[in-house]
Amino acid sequence: MKSNDEIEPCLTVVMPVYNEAATVAEVIQSVLAQRPVQQLVIVDDCSQDGTWERLQPIAQSEPRIKLIRHEVNRGKGAALRTGIAHATSAVVIIQDADLEYDPAEYCRLIGPILSGQADVVYGSRFRGGSDARRVLYFWHSVGNNFLTLCSNMATDLNLTDMETCYKTFRRELIQRIRIEEDRFGFEPEITAKVAKAKVRIYEVGISYSGRTYAEGKKIGWRDGFQALWCIWRYNFWESK
Repeated sequence: MKSNDEIEPCLTVVMPVYNEAATVAEVIQSVLAQRPVQQLVIVDDCSQDGTWERLQPIAQSEPRIKLIRHEVNRGKGAALRTGIAHATSAVVIIQDADLEYDPAEYCRLIGPILSGQADVVYGSRFRGGSDARRVLYFWHSVGNNFLTLCSNMATDLNLTDMETCYKTFRRELIQRIRIEEDRFGFEPEITAKVAKAKVRIYEVGISYSGRTYAEGKKIGWRDGFQALWCIWRYNFWESK
């Protein structure tokens, strides 16, 4: 695998943002420090905590950033739909605006695409990307594994982490897929649709530093039920 310094800029990072004033500047700095990053598309989903005010001067000082704002809160899936439409690089990756995922691992994620092996790469928190990981919620991990199992049964894939944020795509592939879900249902939806597209899907281990709900984690048990509905809808109910 090539190192960060050996890969030419080829990557658009799509970052949905909602009320992340405490972490967003640090995440942006880390993203832009990665040599493969050619473009950073930030979609502020009507933040109310000062995030938007923090983003504007950062975007004005960095030509690689395209900053977009939703005037009403529409959800992560809607923000991704907006951001992906503005991607211009050959490869697209999704990046959350908190500190759970490490942009230093972009090379690991885009490697199989650049080498011609893959069209889609998932970064698995459960395959191991480092020796250390933060220990948090037991039932949250059970839920993730259960949703991944249900998704795999429906798609006939053998993923270990369907719900991961780090999903990487060839741009022409992700831009021709119609994203319908507005919230966290994006994860099972996009998994079903890339499985139906019969493209080459790879998975690589990544590190993960999860945060607590007190630290700003937003996904909850209701989103788990929505994910089950999306698994059914996009694998069985809709033919395309």
